[in-house]
Amino acid sequence: MMATSGKDSRGLKHDVSVPSNGSCEEFAAMNGTATEVETPSNGAEVRPQRFTFSPAPSMEDIRRMQAEFTDERDWNKFHQPRNLLLAMVGEVGEVAELFQWRGEAAEGLPDWTETEREQLAHELSDVLIYLVELAEKCRVDLPQAVLRKMALNRLKYPASKVHGSAKKYTEYKD
Repeated sequence: MMATSGKDSRGLKHDVSVPSNGSCEEFAAMNGTATEVETPSNGAEVRPQRFTFSPAPSMEDIRRMQAEFTDERDWNKFHQPRNLLLAMVGEVGEVAELFQWRGEAAEGLPDWTETEREQLAHELSDVLIYLVELAEKCRVDLPQAVLRKMALNRLKYPASKVHGSAKKYTEYKD
C-alpha cells in the first residue's frame, strides 16, 4: 500500500496522512476529511463523495469470525501459513479472471452487471479472509502494520518529489 498525494482518477485533490500517535481512529478521522472542496466557475462549493467502507465488521471481527469458522470445522491443521498463502494467491487469480479480457475498467465498474459485481465481492472477500488469517497465523497485527507501512511510504514517496508521477522511489532524484 502506498500513501498518495495528488489527484485521483476523477481529478479530485487528496492527501492520505498517517496519524502521529498511530491510532486507527485518528487515521480514519484524518482520512475522512482528506478530500478538498472543489469550487466550480459559478462559485458554488461541491463536495465530492468518496467511497467508504462500512464501520463493521472490523478487521478483528473478521479475524474472530474466520477463527471460529475454522475451529468449528477442525481445519487448523490445514490452515498453516504456506497453505493460506497459496489459497490466497488462488483467490487473487480468481479476482484477476473477472477482469481478464475486459480492457480497462472505470472506477466504480459502471459497465459491470450486478451479478458480476457480486461475484467480485465474493472473490475479494475470499482474498481478505485468507489475508487476515495468514496475518493471524504469522502473528502480524495487520492494522498496526498498515500504519507503520504508510509512514514508511510517506518517506519513500514525498509528495513534493513524486506529485503526479507513477515512478518507483528508486527512479526519482533528490
